[in-house]
Amino acid sequence: MPAQPADQILRNLGVTLDLADGDLVANAVVVSKVIASNGEVGVVVSNSEGTSWLDQLALITAASEILRQSQFVGPDEP
Repeated sequence: MPAQPADQILRNLGVTLDLADGDLVANAVVVSKVIASNGEVGVVVSNSEGTSWLDQLALITAASEILRQSQFVGPDEP
């Protein structure tokens, strides 16, 4: 399958960013769970243009630490 722009996919999944006026998103890394047509499940990592491997690693590591330190509450939990 050819590469597809992520904007519509993320919009359809309801992905939003909590930004204040004047905030600027400099880089983005998207980690996605993908179910192939044959049923196999995989993970795809994509990043914005200009994102270096170091930026990619730093963003993923920072996100992992944020999730570890927070008390994640799922959508069906109070």
